Amino acid sequence: MLLHRAIVSMWRRAVVLALVLIGAALAAGACRRHDSGAFVVGFSQMEHNNPWRLAQTASLRAEAARRKYELVVTDAQGQTSRQVSQVEDLVARRVNLILLAPREYEGLAPALQAAKEARIPVILVDREAEGRPGEDYVTFLGSNFVQQGQRAGEWLARQTGGKAGIVELTGTSGSSVAIDRAKGFRDAIAAYPGMRIIASQTGDFSRAMGQSVMQNLIQAKGREITALYAHNDEMALGAIEALKAAGMRPGADVTVISVDGERAALEAIVRGDMGATVESNPRFGPLAFDTIEKVRRGERVPPKILITDKFFDRSNAAQFVAEAF
Repeated sequence: MLLHRAIVSMWRRAVVLALVLIGAALAAGACRRHDSGAFVVGFSQMEHNNPWRLAQTASLRAEAARRKYELVVTDAQGQTSRQVSQVEDLVARRVNLILLAPREYEGLAPALQAAKEARIPVILVDREAEGRPGEDYVTFLGSNFVQQGQRAGEWLARQTGGKAGIVELTGTSGSSVAIDRAKGFRDAIAAYPGMRIIASQTGDFSRAMGQSVMQNLIQAKGREITALYAHNDEMALGAIEALKAAGMRPGADVTVISVDGERAALEAIVRGDMGATVESNPRFGPLAFDTIEKVRRGERVPPKILITDKFFDRSNAAQFVAEAF
């Protein structure tokens, strides 16, 4: 009996010692990762469910490899709570800097606070989040989303002679990009009393949801619909399929304009299904790492760094198809 107790006691001590050694090894590994000489950048991507997001991540990976940075990529799969948790994990891993593509404008405060407390700089990429540049994050890299909406509205007003029954398919509810693209579009068409938004509904930047929402709106509005403004190409492409299924001709019965500039959209312009798309360039790699290197050198960085976007229509879409994402 005493021998049995002694054996059990020794076994327990061995297990505890093993767990302590494993924990120490993991901690040492984490420290070596941070102190190994490689500058580690965490990239919190909101999702990878469309060509734009895939192109953005690919651009960052390529530029990180070219400049010999280590890039750790996470995927929130369209969930803000998951994104907060993943940013907190990046902080726990002691990465040197975080690139954050926020799913929503609000809701990321705990993530930004965790990074701030750990003195890990955060750069917002392509979407804004609630907070102050220079305090809660370093800077925002992206397009002028209000201007994108304005360009779409101005083009549509010209194409329709200032008269249209417009369906608007909006992006992720609560995201800065959806708010700004909606505002810019409304600002542009405000001068045209004949331009009426007869329905505005989220398609969550998804082709499948854009098609489903458009099907429902066609049933509700029918031939009142003479124009479509989608906040991204994926929703526009889905809506085009819904229009065709309902016997309505995109490009003839319904004038379509969108935002992004993906290859499938440019091909749709060439076919005549889509009228135009405002570029929103996803290839942030060079700009992001230029900015990171400025931060590393201690240089002052402006609160916003905006990129210049092209505009694609029948006059130039064909020549840019090959280089589109």
